[in-house]
Amino acid sequence: MVMIGLYVRLKIEETPVFARAVERGEKVQTPVTAAFKTSWRPMIIGTFVMVGTYTLFYIMTTWVLSFGTGKTAANGGTGAGFSYSNFLVLQLIAVLFFAAMVPVAGLLADRFGRRSTLLVITGAIMVFGLTFGLILDVDAIGEGRMLFFLVLGMVLMGLTFGPMSAVLPELFPTNVRYTGSGISYNAASILGAAIAPFIATWLATTHGVGWVGVYLLIAASATFVALLVMRETRDQSLDSVK
Repeated sequence: MVMIGLYVRLKIEETPVFARAVERGEKVQTPVTAAFKTSWRPMIIGTFVMVGTYTLFYIMTTWVLSFGTGKTAANGGTGAGFSYSNFLVLQLIAVLFFAAMVPVAGLLADRFGRRSTLLVITGAIMVFGLTFGLILDVDAIGEGRMLFFLVLGMVLMGLTFGPMSAVLPELFPTNVRYTGSGISYNAASILGAAIAPFIATWLATTHGVGWVGVYLLIAASATFVALLVMRETRDQSLDSVK
């Protein structure tokens, strides 16, 4: 896989937009410095636009696996008690819905705009966070209810993830586009992904599974605010360096 990735990387050509920027002498020698100097605001916005997406994804993949296969209360735990193999089957089914929703979200973002589409989807994620305590009631949960929860979460994940590959680059001018969007993406991974499974596990163990949903609600609220501040980028010229 590394060799395939290296081959693809070596064969990729620069985008026409970047090539034109080089021809015009607009390429910067220290893009990280330039990004922090001229584009710090979109970097902050881009980071928080992605935080809700990352938090949802790692709750729906990493944390929910530990919850679903954890010991039940009767056995001294706080989990749902599914077997590991059965739960993975449920997750694999749900992931198909995630994959199906990515192009759907892209089409919606192209038609209605990135900002408005993501505001609606993020609002739905916030509502989804409020349902954790009800859907994941360990005294009533079965395979059907768990699958419903996983599919719902993965549908929302696909819808919020779909437009991101367009949104983040469009926030930045050509000369710092790769650097700015990369910093935002990875900063969001630290704030949203790296800590999400640990916080969610602690909340579920100490306060109950409903509080994991509250945590998702808070993260999605931060994304919602960032989207309100963000400008619409659908019609943004990628040749812009301002």
